[in-house]
Amino acid sequence: MDTIDLRSDTVTHPVPAMREAMAKAVVGDDVYGEDPTVNELQAYAADLLGKEAALFTLTATQANIIATLTHCARGDELIVGRDNHIFQWEVGGASVLGGVSMNTVPVAFDGTLSLDDIKAAIRFDPSHHPHTALICVENTHGGRGATAVSVDFMDRVGTFAHEHGLKLHVDGARLFNAAAALRVLPREIVKHADSVQICLSKGLCAPMGALLVGSPEFIERAHHIRKLLGGGTRQAGVVAAAGLIALRDLRERLVDDHATARRLAEGLAAIEGITVDPVHARTNMVFFSIPATLDSAAFVDAMKEQNIILMGGPDFRAVTHYWITPERIELVLAAVREYMVRQKHELPGRV
Repeated sequence: MDTIDLRSDTVTHPVPAMREAMAKAVVGDDVYGEDPTVNELQAYAADLLGKEAALFTLTATQANIIATLTHCARGDELIVGRDNHIFQWEVGGASVLGGVSMNTVPVAFDGTLSLDDIKAAIRFDPSHHPHTALICVENTHGGRGATAVSVDFMDRVGTFAHEHGLKLHVDGARLFNAAAALRVLPREIVKHADSVQICLSKGLCAPMGALLVGSPEFIERAHHIRKLLGGGTRQAGVVAAAGLIALRDLRERLVDDHATARRLAEGLAAIEGITVDPVHARTNMVFFSIPATLDSAAFVDAMKEQNIILMGGPDFRAVTHYWITPERIELVLAAVREYMVRQKHELPGRV
């Protein structure tokens, strides 16, 4: 990538090994379950997360919707953090397509939900209330600075769910970032989950795709829902081949993205006028602000002139990934530093 694109880790391009694997992929018709590369990817993902089965989906959002529609009947309700991706950024898919209502609770600074809040949100009156069927949690939590949510909380919320007759779904779009930050195996984080979604195109460089993992019975029902949503694909092994490279070869290097994010955060914090948001456990995202007195659009344009792509203003999210090297972080810091110094010189008192 020529540009320094900090908007998201979804902007990553496939690495050369992926392109080679995609070109040579052995394929079949996945609707019939006959694509060997897809089957290999599904088996690998299930084993990686300590589950028995997995289903390849087109996107992480599709996987989350499939999970909720599999766990919940029409008219059921799920409990989710009000800053969670499922509630905020997935167009209300579970509600629109499945008639599943979402009961939201606050999200703490560290990405956790209060078990007391969850308990208070559970509905008990079948005559007047929707039936509570599912708890959804997110790890890492994008709405809380891409915080890696602790294994302790994941264990407690899973145990709580099952004690109350509920299922637990984990939106693990960046689960491997959490595993890298917490220094644990991915399966340790989700051992109490009934289903988990993992994304192949966020930080892992695959061009597309996600996986939903769970029990064989759950995946069998999920397969039906995937077909209902138009998610059945044919020779999907071409994409699955990149997913195998992502899971086998690129998970371990996510710690590099966390290191570049820390360097970016530290460097930005040292620049006069820049405010960096603190987070509970930093992974690959940095949230920072420029003074409200500055023109955010002008700042974005100035960075673009330096081949640096940002989005937002005056609050920004910068996401590190495979193509954001330590050298590129230094270029970003130099560009921001120069811009802020120039603004202070040209407009005294505004920075």
